[in-house]
Amino acid sequence: METLDVTKLEPRLKHPTIFEKFAEVEQGDYFVIHNDHDPKPLYYQMLAELGEVFTWEYLLSGPEIWEVKITRVTKEEKVATMGEMVAEDFRKAEVFRKYGLDFCCGGKITVQKACEKKGIDYKAVERDLEMLNKNTGSRNENFNEWELDFLCDFIVNNHHKYVSDSLPMLLEYSAKVARVHGEAHPETIDIAHFFKNVAEELMSHMPKEENVLFPYIKQLVTAKKSGTKVQRPAFGSIVNPINTMEAEHLAAGDDLEKVHELSDNYQPPASACNTYRVLYAKLAEFEKDLHQHIHLENNILFKKAIELEKEVMA
Repeated sequence: METLDVTKLEPRLKHPTIFEKFAEVEQGDYFVIHNDHDPKPLYYQMLAELGEVFTWEYLLSGPEIWEVKITRVTKEEKVATMGEMVAEDFRKAEVFRKYGLDFCCGGKITVQKACEKKGIDYKAVERDLEMLNKNTGSRNENFNEWELDFLCDFIVNNHHKYVSDSLPMLLEYSAKVARVHGEAHPETIDIAHFFKNVAEELMSHMPKEENVLFPYIKQLVTAKKSGTKVQRPAFGSIVNPINTMEAEHLAAGDDLEKVHELSDNYQPPASACNTYRVLYAKLAEFEKDLHQHIHLENNILFKKAIELEKEVMA
């Protein structure tokens, strides 16, 4: 396995060197990049400039070292990631939830790799997915076919509104449960702490999407429909704000995952009062909504917006 240690390169040379290395790779071959931070911006640059001609597999994911295996493939050969599978058929989200597999923030790897990382029986997941494939019933909304401007509005009117409406009660109840039950159940103190982090992250995050990123995506849609071109925006390329949004999704997702674990999958103790029980039920609902919210952005909206920008950029 050939490894490219980019920590030894000057920052300005890192991405050009990796692109040069990828150009030398034959179909089916791969190399590994070794870095001291998450190279996610590189993923989006490669996707924007090269298209889906590579697979991206984390071998190490921090906190000090990141290693990513990059393989050259054709679009036809590319194995679908969990995010792509859910984008095609959202019913598969329920299967991944059942096994605790992250299809939103962690949706850029294959099911098999995700199962290996979490020690989950891949064959069992595969059987459940195959049962869905045999069931030709309703697939719910086909988000993957929606216009991107409509999808932006859907995210704001459904998911952003849900977050804004839910946070005050969740913050109040999590603080109250920690205050009343923290001595007997110290995990509730940590739950209140991590959920406060989630709330602060999202309330800072959503206005940036509503005021900057989503209006620009709508501008791209309008340009394509009218056959016109758009000028390069002040932020250079849509890849840049998308990188920021992805990083913020990951931060919120990581903190909510800690809440999930601390609450034992939102199972209150037998002695829990009504507020305690309502808090856990609402946190479970909030997590389910956030998973769909982030999935729609990471795995559908952002990927398509990158391609659309290339079509209409002047």
